[in-house]
Amino acid sequence: MIYRFLLLVMLITVGFPRPLKAEVTTDGTILIITSYNPETRSISDNLSAFMDEYKLRGGKRLITIESMNCKNLSEAHLWKERMASILEKYERTAAPSLIILLGQEAWASFISQNSEIAKKTPAMCGMVSANTVVLPEDSVDLVKWSPDSKDIFKDFPDYNIVSGYVYQYNVDKNIELMRRFYPNMKKVAFISDNTYGGLSMQAFVKKEMKKYPELELMLLDGRTSSFLEVSERIRHLSNDVCVLVGTWRIDCTENYVMGNTTYMLRDANPTLPVFTIASVGLGHWALGGYTPVYHKVGKEIAGATYNFLDGETGSETGVVPVPGNYVFDVKRMHQFGLDSINLPKGAELINKTPGFYEQYKYWVIGVVAAFMFLIACFLIAVYYIVRINHLKDNLEKSGEELLVAKEKAEEANRLKTAFLANMSHEIRTPLNAIVGFSNVLVGDDATSEEKAQYCDIIQKNSDLLLHLINDILDISRMESGRIKFVEEECDVVELCQTALSTAEYARRTQAIYQFQTPVSSLILKTDAQRLKQVLINLLSNAGKFTPSGFIRLAIKVNKEDNCLEFSVTDTGCGIPAGKSERIFERFEKLNEYSQGTGLGLSICKLIVENLGGKIWVDKNYKEGARFVFTHPLNEK
Repeated sequence: MIYRFLLLVMLITVGFPRPLKAEVTTDGTILIITSYNPETRSISDNLSAFMDEYKLRGGKRLITIESMNCKNLSEAHLWKERMASILEKYERTAAPSLIILLGQEAWASFISQNSEIAKKTPAMCGMVSANTVVLPEDSVDLVKWSPDSKDIFKDFPDYNIVSGYVYQYNVDKNIELMRRFYPNMKKVAFISDNTYGGLSMQAFVKKEMKKYPELELMLLDGRTSSFLEVSERIRHLSNDVCVLVGTWRIDCTENYVMGNTTYMLRDANPTLPVFTIASVGLGHWALGGYTPVYHKVGKEIAGATYNFLDGETGSETGVVPVPGNYVFDVKRMHQFGLDSINLPKGAELINKTPGFYEQYKYWVIGVVAAFMFLIACFLIAVYYIVRINHLKDNLEKSGEELLVAKEKAEEANRLKTAFLANMSHEIRTPLNAIVGFSNVLVGDDATSEEKAQYCDIIQKNSDLLLHLINDILDISRMESGRIKFVEEECDVVELCQTALSTAEYARRTQAIYQFQTPVSSLILKTDAQRLKQVLINLLSNAGKFTPSGFIRLAIKVNKEDNCLEFSVTDTGCGIPAGKSERIFERFEKLNEYSQGTGLGLSICKLIVENLGGKIWVDKNYKEGARFVFTHPLNEK
């Protein structure tokens, strides 16, 4: 992109560099002042992010970039003058609409100015700490200088700071961590280097440590000590000391130290507990710490710039602190025998031993995928096997059902034949008598007494034929479900007495009719007409086969089975053992020559079962026959 190309071709001369103009427009200028050469990685990344986001949002203003080319802290006396020269140059031509300061040194130089352009022009900052120090006068010895820490949020009311993204270092949370793991700690050794960032962080730590008078603060200052001297001091620190690392890049020799020097500091005293306030030493030396979440702030500053200058109404977001987070080195904590379980909520863990899945992630995924494929194939095979077996079972079941249907059809055909044979015989007998004696009555040969006798025969056979047809119709309608049972409350005792009286009135026997009941009245919800039909059928059958003796109707309440038991007992010929079950089948009669259709007991069985009861022959009674049936008890 054009912005990256312009950054790379920036010309740096002896003195101050020539400004780089990113875009030309008639709107107000955006002046970006950086602490270091824009080609350095941190500055370049943030500038690139700024340019991309500002263009993406549609910004069209002129962007000018100036660099202060800051190096060591020893030249801090020159920074204020360099910043003044840059601001004076733009004050003579056209004051910028916004000044953006990237880096600690540029920010410190800016807040050390007393000019009108510095205090009145809207300013933003990035890559800076929330706690800073104002640059000293030329006469101050920087090695012995002990400045006061200033807070960007409240100590610069004279400056027009409209926005910014700053890192906040938290001493309190780091002291809390030290005390959590080392409650006997008495001293804190703070390490800072020979840079402006190290000096401002040292000033902030000194200010914050005043809250803890019980703790002694030891300064391992890169301004006064070389790497070897700091290493030697660390070697002789006692067991009641915890180290807090700030920054470590340059020592008093003003030579940039390599990153691996922190490994040498670690090896100088391997048992010394070390915590970090700015991520330095994490991953190999420090146990952990509460540190800012460092990231490129160029994008956020571009958004704030566009909203402030090019938004519809303009807006000041104010200085925004970059959030912090707890970070712990799990490996180092295990080396020190510290518990890594009860850490602050949301803490980030580094150097954590990867689990089996993390180490063999792709192998596991491949094996699982292959296993799932095999499982899928197995399930498909099982599905088809089950389906084939199911179809086989259905075929076998269909075959069995067809066989049963065939047997039922044959049985139905047999029953139809038997029914027609029985019906032809049963209907023909009374019908022949009716037709025969009706023809005799037509003739003139019979006397009056004979005619009366013939009429009586015709009447009885007509009743028998009507009874037969009614029984056939009843059993047919019951089996087809066309008869509805209407339940209503009735007195069972009274119903039994009525049935007994009816049977006694029509009796053709000398047997005595009896009635046994434990109560004088019993209300039952039932179909009284059908129940009465069962009783009369049983009593009539008893009378038919009992020429003498007694016929007894009895009722009994069975609390155990919650039912009412009816029994009809006689002293007649009884029922042979082989016919006690078949007696309830259609057209089944004890005596083929006895009067009747053989349907009465079949009708009784259907009625009793529809009423919710059972009917059977008492096989233990040997003096005649005893029929017993039950009815569910719903006593009121």
